[in-house]
Amino acid sequence: MKRRVLTTREILPGRGLERLSEAADVVAWPGAAKPGSGDLAALAPGASGVLALGNDPVDGALMDAAGPSLRVISLASMGFDQVDRAAAAERGIVVTHTPRVLAETTADLTFALILAARRRLGAAGASLANGSWDLFRMHDYLGLDVHAATLGLIGYGQIGRAVARRAHGFGMRVLHHDPYAPDDGLSASVDLATLLAESDIVSLHVPLTEETRHLISARELAAMKPTATLVSTSRGGVVDEEALLQAVRDGRLHSAGLDVFEREPMGTELSPLVAEPHIVALPHIGSATEATRAAMVDTAVDNILDVLAGRPARTPLPGTPAVPGTPAGAPASTPAAHTPTGTAGTEGTASTAGAADNTGARS
Repeated sequence: MKRRVLTTREILPGRGLERLSEAADVVAWPGAAKPGSGDLAALAPGASGVLALGNDPVDGALMDAAGPSLRVISLASMGFDQVDRAAAAERGIVVTHTPRVLAETTADLTFALILAARRRLGAAGASLANGSWDLFRMHDYLGLDVHAATLGLIGYGQIGRAVARRAHGFGMRVLHHDPYAPDDGLSASVDLATLLAESDIVSLHVPLTEETRHLISARELAAMKPTATLVSTSRGGVVDEEALLQAVRDGRLHSAGLDVFEREPMGTELSPLVAEPHIVALPHIGSATEATRAAMVDTAVDNILDVLAGRPARTPLPGTPAVPGTPAGAPASTPAAHTPTGTAGTEGTASTAGAADNTGARS
């Protein structure tokens, strides 16, 4: 008899869902909008596994609705801030994510945001599209150089290191703040105050935790150069959005490039950040290439199939068990992810992945 698996989307990239359907009885949330916890709980009874996206709510009520059959919650995401990990641990449920497969793709998008924000590509493109480019003016859409600039990386794991490699192609000086990541030839390890003061671009690669919520607030923004650019491909809650908007509007920060927001998705109720000319805003597409998104789904499906077949999960959350039924507090299958106070070494979001595969600290 096939096990029942709940998935929060009817359609996902690649053939992962097709493979899962061959081995399990798959029931999918049929709605066009993002499902709420209650929506998923109504479909959960008897489920042995849940395949969810990183921003889907997976709480204790959903786990209880599934009942004692639930063995694994598999995220097609690196980030895991929407999962009640304590509730899963109490119930002996394995929680997995998708490290290793999205670092390079997300680093590409990070660099795209750096270039777009520094060179004011959004505002320039909008002027062309709306017909206001009527004369060549030397002073229009003046941006700031990326080549030879100083790049500061907060969180230095898989994605952070991938961004650092790209930065060297632009002749950039690279700094990072992550107490668990020393100098490595690509980047110099510095304290947070030094990074903020010296960087022309600050790029965030940390997960959203209680320690990193509003890690970049008015105080940190005030410590940055007025010519600096803030870039985030981690999680929206890491940045105090009101403080960021005010800093950009007041001219105390040159620009920002954002792929993540505190409220996602936005629908028609847009954040004022989206319309700000000195901010480039994207709808959380850091990992959005055909190959990478398919690989994320494949990893999530492999984790479910392994656990339901009695094998350890391939990529459990760092510091958590790879097999179901392990009591909370028992030795974990992977080293605990470091989350240094004030920075957090996992990228989301990056060092989380590093803790899992020893490649360094991560959308």
